[in-house]
Amino acid sequence: MTAATDQSSAKPQPTLISVDAMGGDQGPAIVVAGCSTSAKLNPDIAFILHGDKAVLGPLVNKRRELEGRCEIRHASDVVTMDDKPSQVLRTGKDTSMWSAIESVRSGEAAVAVSCGNTGALMALSMIRLKKLPGVNRPAIAVLYPSSNRQGFNVMLDVGADVRADAEDLLRYALMGTSYARNGMALTRPRVGLLNVGTEEHKGRSELKEAYELIRDQQQSAGFDFVGFVEGSDIAGDRADVIVTDGFTGNVAIKTGEGTASMIGNRLREAFEYSPLSRLASLLAYTSLQRLKRKIDPRRVNGGVFLGLNGTVVKSHGSADATGVSAAIKLAAHLSDSKFNDKLAARVAAAQPTEEALT
Repeated sequence: MTAATDQSSAKPQPTLISVDAMGGDQGPAIVVAGCSTSAKLNPDIAFILHGDKAVLGPLVNKRRELEGRCEIRHASDVVTMDDKPSQVLRTGKDTSMWSAIESVRSGEAAVAVSCGNTGALMALSMIRLKKLPGVNRPAIAVLYPSSNRQGFNVMLDVGADVRADAEDLLRYALMGTSYARNGMALTRPRVGLLNVGTEEHKGRSELKEAYELIRDQQQSAGFDFVGFVEGSDIAGDRADVIVTDGFTGNVAIKTGEGTASMIGNRLREAFEYSPLSRLASLLAYTSLQRLKRKIDPRRVNGGVFLGLNGTVVKSHGSADATGVSAAIKLAAHLSDSKFNDKLAARVAAAQPTEEALT
């Protein structure tokens, strides 16, 4: 998944990615393995790994691809999945997550990547990087497998904030449009507002208000508003950008992940049922592998925090090396395309009812 960038092909120095190497469920070995995979695939990236130097040093030294392309920045503490965001803000200065965000804040690194605690990562990002002017609530945007020709839809918010008023939803539409345009090369994305039905009279009052705000911005902001969409449209081809609040979005993506996992398990059970079904699985192997690649969540692992003065990519906490590598690939692409600058130009100083910047 590529998009045209504003930069020439000749890069004076590698894109520097700041990585929280201690966050996540799988431990630092998996994070370092993901960095190694990325280094093999992209010679134009380098890393600052934040975490316990005594742990990370031996892991990095085993990876020839990281030689000369990886600095270890010692951080003695770790943000766990059980830590409360407020606690991390008070006492987390020595953590690998805090250190990773600081490298972006100082301008040393282009993007931060972490598999750690989502709430803590968002809280730290908001406090240390600050919100873009005009953004009330940042959003987390993900790529959701879909029937569209690009193979994915942009969905936001999926958990940054469980609340969202009409103006927030408008901001999400503008930010999602920018993400689709610069991350997926969609010149004029189609935007849909998630609701319990497609009829204009349905839904909560803030959704009806957001409907009018988004509709009125479509010409000046360069997108097509398709109106209300339903849950079945999240993976469909009616819209390229799905806008919703963080509570609904998070439930939707977790439901999708659970359903995909269940279908995979049921398929394995079906093909193992008898000798004949096992033979059928061998005959269908190529098609099954093609299907697996299309719906494999590791290929698009990484939620992007939108609306901040800096780019942060949140990898799934249980991501393996392939998933971590995908998150790093996304981070590098967003940096190379100057995505955050374009996003800031679109929403920074705009009022909800004013013309969106281009």
